[in-house]
Amino acid sequence: MIAIKKESINLFKFSIAKNSKEKKSFIKDISLDIKNIDISDLSNSSKIEEATKLLASRIKYVWKSNAKQAQITKHSKSWWSEECNCTLNNYRITRSLDN
Repeated sequence: MIAIKKESINLFKFSIAKNSKEKKSFIKDISLDIKNIDISDLSNSSKIEEATKLLASRIKYVWKSNAKQAQITKHSKSWWSEECNCTLNNYRITRSLDN
């Protein structure tokens, strides 16, 4: 007999809400980082690769600094947005079907 145990695989994603202060911060921070990368000497492939790796690491750092981590479960709703949260909270407060 082979024992089969239930196993839960935790999946996470990082996201930044549209029109949020985090999105504005991400764009501002990454714009500054792009401006500050030294591209004065891209004369060979190793220098291009170095600049590219620096850009990639800065994007990753700034993304994780501004993004929120969410756990993905079988009950997650990919279509649910911040607007949905506001509308639901509005309904809960007023109990009006108009909301």
